[in-house]
Amino acid sequence: MSQVTEQEAPQAPRTRKQRQAAAIAEAASGHVGWTLLKIVLLAIVDAVAVYAAFVLFTASEWLVLGIVAAVTILVNWIYFSRKRIPAKYLAPGVVFLIIFQVFTLLYTGYIGFTNYGTGHNGSKTQAVAALMRSAQERVADSPTYPVAVVERDGTLGLLVTDPDDSDVSVGTEDQPLQAVSGATMDGDRAVAADGWTTLPFAKVIARSSDIEKLSVPFSDDPNDGAIRTPDGRSGYLYVPTLQYNEQAGTMTDTRSGTVYSDTGVGAFTAESGQQLLPGWQITVGFDNFVRAVTDASIRGPLISVTVWTFVFALISVASTFFLGLLLALVFNNSRMRFRNGYRILLILPYAFPAFLSALVWAGMMNESFGFLNQVIFGGASIPWLTDPTLAKVSVLIVNLWLGFPYMFLVCMGALQGIPADVNEAAEMDGANPWQIFRSIKLPLLLVTVAPLLISSFAFNFNNFNLIYMLTGGGPRFDDVSIPVGHTDILISMVYKVAFTGQTRDYGLASAFTILIFIVVAAISIISFRKTKALEELN
Repeated sequence: MSQVTEQEAPQAPRTRKQRQAAAIAEAASGHVGWTLLKIVLLAIVDAVAVYAAFVLFTASEWLVLGIVAAVTILVNWIYFSRKRIPAKYLAPGVVFLIIFQVFTLLYTGYIGFTNYGTGHNGSKTQAVAALMRSAQERVADSPTYPVAVVERDGTLGLLVTDPDDSDVSVGTEDQPLQAVSGATMDGDRAVAADGWTTLPFAKVIARSSDIEKLSVPFSDDPNDGAIRTPDGRSGYLYVPTLQYNEQAGTMTDTRSGTVYSDTGVGAFTAESGQQLLPGWQITVGFDNFVRAVTDASIRGPLISVTVWTFVFALISVASTFFLGLLLALVFNNSRMRFRNGYRILLILPYAFPAFLSALVWAGMMNESFGFLNQVIFGGASIPWLTDPTLAKVSVLIVNLWLGFPYMFLVCMGALQGIPADVNEAAEMDGANPWQIFRSIKLPLLLVTVAPLLISSFAFNFNNFNLIYMLTGGGPRFDDVSIPVGHTDILISMVYKVAFTGQTRDYGLASAFTILIFIVVAAISIISFRKTKALEELN
């Protein structure tokens, strides 16, 4: 008879205390793992916060720096605390909500009350410096300053040697010349300074266009001129043709004698109304909102675009809903064969990216080479996208094709959620199919679908992708000051005001954005209140 070895002997069952100890050890091991992961993630967050704090400190953004520091401390306190369990789950969502929603909304509102835009992008100090740099001419008897092109943190500068006393100074476009000590000399020329990298001759040649534009202020007073170099070795003094008087707040053209004053409009303005640009950013109150509704060149297209926006949103919601509902009723019939295959075919437009579908439709609707004109209509020349009326019809057709699959899916699910015995009871009472649909199915359907119709309206009210990809907002209106067209909706008009054309008016665009937000929010609130009456049907 074979003997059982010690290794083969069955292990004695563990006691209750041993099982508890093993469970505690396993839990402790998992707790250590999660703690390490938490420390690593918080270390990453803190590292990003420290970098952001450094950048904000160098830019003197004290308010934002304080907010970043406070949020970082709060996050660390929440996650290193053994309590605050709800806050640990809520903190990420709240932080991202504030960053991407609340801050964006508040900043847009702030911009709407300023003149921020082309020619008014910076502060008054930056505007003065830019004007002085743009109006410079070389001093006829300027001495030749030996210079070396240097760089620090990606910023070009000039290392300048005074030809009279060999004093060395360095400066950049934004930093006037400042004396440096301990510079490396090559004869009577300074060639290197601590903290700066001297560009070799090959790099000077490669960046000659940037170096020729480089203008280093001679001192803190912009009227003293600036040092510029045509070759990276010899610098000359350039003085502005504008004379700035900080106390009086005026800018004088030394050649014509014209005086431009700070009249509070964000730019130096002459008595004739002529302005020197760039100007600077100021708060203008409700001027952008007033201009949006009183300026004749803006009011006309704004009214047309606003009316079309409402028409487009309402027709899009109604057409997609009723087509989707009709198809849902048809394919919800249990007697129809191959229903699943038909359903898959119907939702294909919803499966493709909307912007790509809009581009395909734009190609098919091309007046000269489009599939519709060449194949469907036998070579006709129908201006689908260039005629104002047809362009609007085309936009509605394409949006119907893109939007009905979503409504089809929603209505299909809502119809299947209606109990079958409701239909049976109605049929026993003698109701015909139309009466059953109108008095029973549709009201019950609207209980579920009404909030989605409201969100669909809000989506189509701001359906930028379709308009931009299909028609680009065209055809364009004639004799208007902003580049908008017949198929533009409010959001695409805002985009054009802010980001296209020679003059970009971010303040006016932000004012339009605020108005759009108010309109959509008001319609949504009213609609949701009205839909409460439908809930009584349940």
